[in-house]
Amino acid sequence: MLETRNPTRRPRRSIALAAALALAASAAHAAAPLAYVTSEKAGVGVIDLDQMTLAKTFPVGADGPRGLSLNADGTRLLVANKNTGDLAVIDTASGEVVQRVKIGKNPEYVRVHNGYAYVTYEPGEDGGPPGAKAGGKPDGKPGADGDDANKPPAEIAIVDMKTWRVIRSVTSGHETEGIEFSRDGQTMLVTNEGDDTVSVYHARTGAPIRTVKLAAGGRPRGIRLSPDGKHYVVTLESLSKFVVIDAHTFQVLNTIDTKLGPYGVAFGPDGQRLFVAAARDKTVQVFDGHTYEHVADVPVGQRCWHFSFTPDGAKLMVACGRSDAVYVLDAKSYQPIKQIGELPLAWGIVTYPHSDGSIESH
Repeated sequence: MLETRNPTRRPRRSIALAAALALAASAAHAAAPLAYVTSEKAGVGVIDLDQMTLAKTFPVGADGPRGLSLNADGTRLLVANKNTGDLAVIDTASGEVVQRVKIGKNPEYVRVHNGYAYVTYEPGEDGGPPGAKAGGKPDGKPGADGDDANKPPAEIAIVDMKTWRVIRSVTSGHETEGIEFSRDGQTMLVTNEGDDTVSVYHARTGAPIRTVKLAAGGRPRGIRLSPDGKHYVVTLESLSKFVVIDAHTFQVLNTIDTKLGPYGVAFGPDGQRLFVAAARDKTVQVFDGHTYEHVADVPVGQRCWHFSFTPDGAKLMVACGRSDAVYVLDAKSYQPIKQIGELPLAWGIVTYPHSDGSIESH
């Protein structure tokens, strides 16, 4: 008798091979590098960095998302929402908000460090989140702006990322903006736009160490530690300058002119260049990372505050709020590559795998 075969039946080996290939493809897709961009009107945009396209958007409600930061393994994205006064914790696999942590009025900047999230906010008359106060404002007085001086000082909520509870709130200066940490991770520095100061604290306890007074009317915003850990660079938005501060003595060593309205600042992945977003001049400026001499001016969009390099360091991605887009540049030649739109009022940008930028530094 002749043996007959079912032509529609696939050998087990072929089925197993197909399943393995599908699994590998799925894993490769899951491991694709991504950028997360807060859009104050749309939520959080997710950019596929292999394709350089907007892959999807995580809705967080009409929350006005601004600052954002990722946990160490990239599974949780933390987003500050100004309209609801909370920190949304997003599962990056599903895009779902899995936790909300009450912070206070106008939470803005988020920085993850050693298992804790540091979130700046303005407590106002209603006070901030539950939790013990840590110390007080370091020595120093408000700047020359009388309106700022009459406002309650800003605070930094410290959130334990294991329990998602605010464990303490640190009183800072007026209109606290950027957050940076020392090379050993023991010291936290924050810029206070309304006070023209940089406040220095013990990172874990929030105990004040000192206040660094900067030029009156400068409105310090961005801050970044140099790769060798010797200097901090702080942008002065209203004076169109940045200052270089000694990381040990906290003395101002140098003052460098920029174009209008510098905000976001970061060193390139190899530390050879310093990048500054001149938000009111539609420019990203490039400086030598050691001498701080001016190297290049790169045209971008309107109101570009924050930026990030791609994980491979090959591209620079600039979030431009008034252009509703992310501008993608070649990180070596500074030539434009493309614009990724549909991101109304884009604010901040971070990537996974982690990379250097004006919000996160690795």
